[in-house]
Amino acid sequence: MGHRVRRRRAAAQLLLPGRRSPEAVVEHLLAVQAQDLRAAYLALRARGVERATDIDRALTVDRSLVVGWLGRGTLHLVRSADYRWLLRLTAPGGEVTSLRRLAEQGVPAETAERAVELVERELAQRGPLPRADLVEALRSAGIPAEGQVGPHVLRLAALRGTVVLGPVADGQQAYALAADWLGPQEPEPSLAVRYLRGHGPATETDLARWAGIPLRDARAALRAATDRVVEVDDGLLGLAERPPDEDPVPARLLPAFDPYLLGWQDRGFAVPLAHAKAVHPGGGILRAVATVDGRVVGTWSLRADRATVTYLDPPDAGTTEALTAEAEAVAEWVRPAGSRLPASG
Repeated sequence: MGHRVRRRRAAAQLLLPGRRSPEAVVEHLLAVQAQDLRAAYLALRARGVERATDIDRALTVDRSLVVGWLGRGTLHLVRSADYRWLLRLTAPGGEVTSLRRLAEQGVPAETAERAVELVERELAQRGPLPRADLVEALRSAGIPAEGQVGPHVLRLAALRGTVVLGPVADGQQAYALAADWLGPQEPEPSLAVRYLRGHGPATETDLARWAGIPLRDARAALRAATDRVVEVDDGLLGLAERPPDEDPVPARLLPAFDPYLLGWQDRGFAVPLAHAKAVHPGGGILRAVATVDGRVVGTWSLRADRATVTYLDPPDAGTTEALTAEAEAVAEWVRPAGSRLPASG
């Protein structure tokens, strides 16, 4: 795949300049991987969200964004209005997996059910609570919660649609009852159209992998949207109403697990083959990357409020200058008092 596909995908991912609200970014991308919530915040920063406190507000005050186990069995940041239909489409089978893993941890199904009921009761009586408080409530009730038991109980409750990860306080995200936290749900949209809006051009296999659904379901979703989906480039699919955008992409520092590297089955369009292991070393790790014109040229790390780039190949002066400016922009974004990035729930 050449630079045309790379630039089109980068544009679809909102990596071109622009100021955007957290809700607008998440609505466009449909879902942002958020098992590392700090990384999800930085993903929104790279797409034009001006302040971390804007994301705090969306999660905590406006209740317009939530986090849950959606697609591929991992945590995703989504609009509250999209949560229930995405859960229904992308989470089937997750409950069975959670119950099996709890059984492997020595928690039989009957105890797991009692644990979920207790979590729901605690949230109904006390309001949103961080994971540590819910785990302590389980222990106090005589329910084992050591190691991964607590997280798996909370995941099971979330997969049943009764619990979401919502408000952020003191750097921690709390769990809340879905019935209390989620507002009205919009009519179910086309999964294929919503995916292609933020990821086109792409293939049916890309959709299936991204959403964590069977290929047959991805094909059915695309067939149902044939009036809006067209072939745009060598078998790749896009939206008929979206004109190709092939403008050069500014230098960006993208966080670990960024949507730009998770949206397609093959990330070779952005990551040179020689450096694939440096970006994705295995073990579920996908590192933070530095990109120039949508192409990965390095990895980076954030310590306090300083971003440091490690180049994969010797950079030219233009690359160094552009990424130095981007590193300074990241520092300015994370520095303000009150915008401490949260830990994962």
